[in-house]
Amino acid sequence: MPRTPILPILSYCLVFAATTATAQPGSNVFTPPGTAKPVWVQPGTPGSPINGAVFHAQVLLSSAGFSSGVIDGKDGMSFKAAVRGFQQSRGLPATGKLDIATRRALLDRNRPSTVNVKLGRADIGGNYVYPFPKKAEGQAKLKWAGYRNMLEEVAERYHTTPDTIVALNGPTALIGIGQNLRLPNVLPASTDYQGSPLKPEHRAWFVKLNIDANEPQGDHVVIDKSEGLLKVIDDGDRLVAQFPVTTGSQHDPLPLGNWKVSTYAFLPPFHYQPDLFWDVDDSKDEKMLPPGPNGLVGVAWLDLTKDHYGIHGTPEPQTIGRTESHGCIRMTNWDVLRLSRMLKPGFKAEFRA
Repeated sequence: MPRTPILPILSYCLVFAATTATAQPGSNVFTPPGTAKPVWVQPGTPGSPINGAVFHAQVLLSSAGFSSGVIDGKDGMSFKAAVRGFQQSRGLPATGKLDIATRRALLDRNRPSTVNVKLGRADIGGNYVYPFPKKAEGQAKLKWAGYRNMLEEVAERYHTTPDTIVALNGPTALIGIGQNLRLPNVLPASTDYQGSPLKPEHRAWFVKLNIDANEPQGDHVVIDKSEGLLKVIDDGDRLVAQFPVTTGSQHDPLPLGNWKVSTYAFLPPFHYQPDLFWDVDDSKDEKMLPPGPNGLVGVAWLDLTKDHYGIHGTPEPQTIGRTESHGCIRMTNWDVLRLSRMLKPGFKAEFRA
């Protein structure tokens, strides 16, 4: 078995942020040229990028089925939307604010905000692809659209970002097999996916991304473009879960109306057809892109009855709700897997402006 290196987590963050980084003499932390040695501030204290109350609320909201996308301790639009959805589901005033009644309802879930994890093979699987090709022509040459490095893999497993892991642990913390990290507490109560027709290799990804076997059950979904939200509605017309999504653009608008999600595909390859992308030259050749978490549609594709449209994952979870798509409905990889546990194929999807 190949050995996995142990490295400072900040070095991986800088791979994403800069094309050149140098190791400073006498230091085990990689620092971009011209910058001072990073100073770590305890999460939840002044100067930290993590708001402790928001971070804990994000963890509790996620466990209740109301995702804010990445768990990062930031009081942004996705967080406020998750709070509003939770409030609505509990019959509370939908203010989007962490008022006393909302905090009490969330704290009933009795879940600490973080968990200390000794990293093992479940967290660090290897088979990394770096540098990861940006263009389809380069991706088509790969056999597997894997993670770029260990930090990206651990961040996705715990529904967060590389920067958040650095903020939680400090820039000198190490990552590798046997190392300990403080991570968002998204551990599932159960991974017993009984009654699910998942293939073993697909089931492994539900475990990999900490998907709970006991998700709330829905009847249909409503996707609201103006809000950037996918809402799961049960057969009693109650809101039971909610996710931030990226939906369409001026060039590829969301197809409004009623559709159905017919089939699910996990770890799908992607048939890249340039003529379906307004920003790609139609003369380019079609390509079959490999499966993997960093593939164009992530780890799952839930196929809509409208040709070429689906609900799918993404290689860039931090962009959900902040960028446009080519008409499809894009979610984080963990959220699209959760959604597949909440509804059976054949469910109705209503798209609203």
